[in-house]
Amino acid sequence: MNAALIERGLALIGALVVGVTTSVQLRNDWKTTGIENTVTKLLLALMAFGCILVLLAVFGVLGGG
Repeated sequence: MNAALIERGLALIGALVVGVTTSVQLRNDWKTTGIENTVTKLLLALMAFGCILVLLAVFGVLGGG
């Protein structure tokens, strides 16, 4: 087992945990109004997008592979 495989495994687990949590929270906050809630939704969407990028990097689609 090399360090890159361990790092990819940890990144995969972290991205799945954060991505699921973020998606559930974004779904729960979707119908709220107000500027604070809009900013929260924007930040949650950016976190979900970051998790997608991590998943793409883990599977070698994004990055140097």
